[in-house]
Amino acid sequence: MWPNILLTNLTNMQLFDGGDFFSFLLRFATHLIVLLVIVRFLYYPKAKRRDYFFTYFLISIVIFLLCYMLENVKLELGMALGLFAVFGIIRYRTSQIPIKEMTYLFIVIGVAVINALANKKISIIELGTANLIIVGITWSLERLWRIPHVSSKVVQYDKIDLIVPQRRAELIDDLKQRLGLDIFRIEVGKVDFLKDTAKLVVHYKSSDNQNTNMADDIESFMVYSSGDDD
Repeated sequence: MWPNILLTNLTNMQLFDGGDFFSFLLRFATHLIVLLVIVRFLYYPKAKRRDYFFTYFLISIVIFLLCYMLENVKLELGMALGLFAVFGIIRYRTSQIPIKEMTYLFIVIGVAVINALANKKISIIELGTANLIIVGITWSLERLWRIPHVSSKVVQYDKIDLIVPQRRAELIDDLKQRLGLDIFRIEVGKVDFLKDTAKLVVHYKSSDNQNTNMADDIESFMVYSSGDDD
């Protein structure tokens, strides 16, 4: 039974459709150019993360092909929402994904769905404008808006006599000297009086060309997620 159904489906498929093939190449080329601009020229110069560069390209291309090939199944909206739900909340178990990388993942998925599922009711000008809006806003946020970036670092501190509120200025000055960071706020976490240590979350202003420390982001996320055990 199944071989007959498969043979019937294969015999009903066209070997070559010039119009559809040209449309596919045009859409894929457009998507590839937009993807290259976003990932290679906007994301990579700042992050320098080759692993995410590889991931963004492959995920976006596979989603584009998947959406385009299944376009005639009439599941466009449900399939698009399903892809956003599955890939948009994806978490690699080996490490936490920073929020900026998750945002770029959402962007490349969205661009793939837009370019693949655009039907005849959407003109080429509208499709191109949608891609330009995404690229333009991303470029503006990355390059033009110089918003001060604030990072956090988890520190195991040994001078617990300085953690009292009355000596907060001395604590900040000591950490500034030892870490070389522009610290503006400190949160005191778990204190171990037996070892004379305290866990501090240090908030500091980082420069535009300073890359985010993945280890600090992961540890800070774990501290805030677990809360204070005391």
